[in-house]
Amino acid sequence: MTALLVVAVLAVVLVGLWIYATANRLDRLHVRTDAAWIALESALGRRAVVVRELARAGAGPGADTRLAALAARAERTDRVGREDAENALSAALGSVRTEALSPQLAAELADAEARVLLARRFHNDAVRDTLALRGRRPVRVLRLGGTARLPAYFEIAERPPVDSGGPRRRPSSRVLLLDPTGRVLLLRGSEPTRPGAHFWFTTGGGTEPGEDARAAGVREVTEETGLALEESVLRGPLWWRRSIFVFDGDTIEAEETYFAAAVSAFTPDGAGHTELERRTLSDARWCGPEDVRTLEAAGERVYPPGLDALLAEAVALVTSPVDSPAPLPRSIP
Repeated sequence: MTALLVVAVLAVVLVGLWIYATANRLDRLHVRTDAAWIALESALGRRAVVVRELARAGAGPGADTRLAALAARAERTDRVGREDAENALSAALGSVRTEALSPQLAAELADAEARVLLARRFHNDAVRDTLALRGRRPVRVLRLGGTARLPAYFEIAERPPVDSGGPRRRPSSRVLLLDPTGRVLLLRGSEPTRPGAHFWFTTGGGTEPGEDARAAGVREVTEETGLALEESVLRGPLWWRRSIFVFDGDTIEAEETYFAAAVSAFTPDGAGHTELERRTLSDARWCGPEDVRTLEAAGERVYPPGLDALLAEAVALVTSPVDSPAPLPRSIP
């Protein structure tokens, strides 16, 4: 009898601890979702400010009045109708030819749109995680979500690029693979038309049609290093970066989303390399901040710029508790 009582008490305690931990996690997820929505609203608001600048600059015949009106409507619309208003603005921006803008205004528009894209992904990731936990049967039966409203995804179309003969837009996903000592895995590559010009970069590459940033990051890591990761291992997004470069004769406008993942140090396997990667990748190295500075002092570029100073931020993310609120992604040079 005493043994049964002990078992019963232990079961009650364990259930109580599970309920407490789950409710606490739900609370943190709702806080994360609220913070993500605030960040998305801020990014949308900044885009509206840039659009009004476009309108004043005269983005095209009749575009000044139309763009200004759509931007004002998007800002005034409540959460329920915000998707439609923002999508109408995105559609109108699709007719804006960025090559006709001043370089500064074109850069501001690209920056504003990249911020919206990343903030939307961050928000929808938070909504997905919250809905997944709220949808579990024990959570629903015990009403651990309380009276908090279910969060909703925010779907907004990306502005379709106008074929103007300019740089090819290429969304990409990059992953900082970090070993237990805080070193990052860097790959050494070269430009096919300039084999002697070497540079180092983190794993990652372009996203394929219909592929999200996390799935692209996992796929690229496997292709470039042979390491198979689960999407849940990727922490972030941590940073985003926009850059324009020439590779293999093609001018590319990259929109990079950076994640980080804690892994054990390993020797990369190039069996999954494409023909181009076999021609251009020559080395792989685990590097700490001092190693990065040594490479740069030797005249070899490291991407992203300033990685030696950024590494501490990535290490802090991968060593934080998995269920802790993720930091809001920020832009890096």
